[in-house]
Amino acid sequence: MAAVNTYNPASSEGSQEKVYPDDVVNINGADNNDDADSMHHHLHRGLKARQITMIAIGGAIGTGLIIGTGKSLVQAGPAPLFIGYTLVGFLCFLVMAALGEMAAWLPLPSGFTGYATRFVDPALGFCLGWNYWFKYIIVTPNNLTAASLVIQYWTPRDKINPGVFIAVFLVCIVAINYFGVRFFGEFEFWLSSIKVVVILGLILLSLILACGGGPTHHATGFEYWKNPGAFHEYILPGAGGRFLAVWSTFTTAVFAYLGTELVGVTVGEAANPRKVIPRAIKLTFYRILLFYVVLIFLLGMLVPYNSSDLAKGIATNGGSTAASSPFVVAIKLSGIKVLPGILNACILIFVFSAANSDLYIASRTLFGLAHEHKAPHFFTYTDKRGVPVFALGLSVAFCLLAFLGVNTASYTVFGYFVNLVTMFGLLTWISILISHIYFVNARKAQNIPDSALAYVAPLGKWGSVGALIFSILIAFFKGFALFAYKATAKKGTTPVFDTRTFVTTYLGIPLYIIMFFGYKFIMKTKVIQPETADLYSGKARIDAEEAEFLAAEAEKKGGPETKMEKIYRRTLGNLF
Repeated sequence: MAAVNTYNPASSEGSQEKVYPDDVVNINGADNNDDADSMHHHLHRGLKARQITMIAIGGAIGTGLIIGTGKSLVQAGPAPLFIGYTLVGFLCFLVMAALGEMAAWLPLPSGFTGYATRFVDPALGFCLGWNYWFKYIIVTPNNLTAASLVIQYWTPRDKINPGVFIAVFLVCIVAINYFGVRFFGEFEFWLSSIKVVVILGLILLSLILACGGGPTHHATGFEYWKNPGAFHEYILPGAGGRFLAVWSTFTTAVFAYLGTELVGVTVGEAANPRKVIPRAIKLTFYRILLFYVVLIFLLGMLVPYNSSDLAKGIATNGGSTAASSPFVVAIKLSGIKVLPGILNACILIFVFSAANSDLYIASRTLFGLAHEHKAPHFFTYTDKRGVPVFALGLSVAFCLLAFLGVNTASYTVFGYFVNLVTMFGLLTWISILISHIYFVNARKAQNIPDSALAYVAPLGKWGSVGALIFSILIAFFKGFALFAYKATAKKGTTPVFDTRTFVTTYLGIPLYIIMFFGYKFIMKTKVIQPETADLYSGKARIDAEEAEFLAAEAEKKGGPETKMEKIYRRTLGNLF
């Protein structure tokens, strides 16, 4: 049994239970031995502060916010939509704060799977890592298919086969990921910047339209909250229906917020992560407040939940084009004719950015699993640019599922895929929160004070406990509407239980449990005790890299800015 680690500010190593050599990442790609082979098994810390910041801000801004809110608005009404996105937004912030505390202390290349392995149980790290990889090999081809659907707003599928656009987008995201993390970071930085500008523009436009600044000069205000009403009763009449309407928005909100945690995957390639990660986490709160809560509040003023245009848009084209966006419906109702096409172009950028970052996360997650010895070791191989080529290659192979989108019947299949993705995402959040609870217990047991950390979660351990309970409730009752099939059946029809939707909604839970206990049984792992949790292995090397980076920055300080740095500082840098 290892000795209990005690915090010593003079020595960042402490006493170590076990050495994790694979967690040591050198900024130049070499390890402690500097041999040629080991240089090809490490990521490079090539992501700059501005890139991490913008990726964190734009990470969860996607079609879930621009398009997915339409279905929830029709189903529940404006008040439940606002309540649901606010509560889940707070849950998302607690998850990010928990992740930020661990990542700022020990930025591992294996991301949050490494924290589950070190602080809780290697079995949790195993099922979390594979669960997260499953999520992204499903959502990446789904986004490629969605991109081809967005194109159909201008070019119908009977004129140009959607497979052409899927192939073009696939080649582009593979090239961006293959050229290395520096190129990926720069490209995703600008895509995220565009997304932020678009959202800010939507907020301004929504405010103007709600106040009567549109061509019709009709100030809607809270008109639609009164008629047809703030709540659209769901399944049950009265108070029960209003409660279920609120609960029904939680799943949609979770899907919209998923992707925020990708910062936890980028920490292994972030320069100066101790400063960058806390800043990115703090910005998450303001992003949620401004980009989601404020925008959703304004949306409820612009479109009634019984809008025929919105219902028609959701029912056609797989519900993935501008026609199914409540913001496009609001623009049409206001009498503006040009903006719908422009917003569709913005949606295309959103979807492309999502597919690009999803492929990145899939490859890095598989790389992290291999480094944790939970996947074949050859997936740790990296080229001279620090790209895990084999992990990227396998993830790309699953992107070929996107060509199912050539057949319109496949849209139903991808609807099931979305169900799987949401559950996989919830299980990821649950695992991160469990890891944080164990991490706090471990550092308290090993006498590491809050002052020793670069970032501390505002609500501490108990914030994670509350968020964990809420996440489990959402996961468990995610498919509650399936059990009300008799109440929701139309008159004159025989009520039928939707077995396929039920299976895809809850499949992630038994799969997660099987992976956890299967790995635990085969590998004979045990739950890690707080006193023996490894909080130090690899930390000294990361501290040295940080000191080297800060020294280089200090030496460069006062020198000429690059053109890119100057543009960012004078625009989005000042804003955020």
